[in-house]
Amino acid sequence: MDEPIAGDGWVVTHLDRLGDGPGFRKIRPALGVTAFGMNAVVLPPGVETGRHFHDRQEEVYFVHSGRVEMEFGDGAKQLLEPGGLARVAPSTVRLVRNVGDEDAVYVIVGGAAGEGYVGRDGRVPDPDEERYRATS
Repeated sequence: MDEPIAGDGWVVTHLDRLGDGPGFRKIRPALGVTAFGMNAVVLPPGVETGRHFHDRQEEVYFVHSGRVEMEFGDGAKQLLEPGGLARVAPSTVRLVRNVGDEDAVYVIVGGAAGEGYVGRDGRVPDPDEERYRATS
């Protein structure tokens, strides 16, 4: 796999250079981003992510290709197609499902207000826990 190309104050790469097959593509370390988290996800048709929420990290999802349905803790479902965007509060339980016939590729950017990048603070809700957690 090719390495990113870097210059004085810039770095470029391509999604294909960050991995093969389905799953996460770690954009943040590949580009040297320090201010926020950033990943791409390749999700095969019919596959869904696990439900999760965050302690502090707010996330923005951008659908690059394919069709995904986002299901939120309050039971709402929204279809996102290429160019679709969603912001999700940290305490909101969310799940992403590929409802298309091809791989879906989406990018997630996350951070905490006043903190920026917070590392991994995602958690799986307890089965007995509410689907939407109240913000502290």
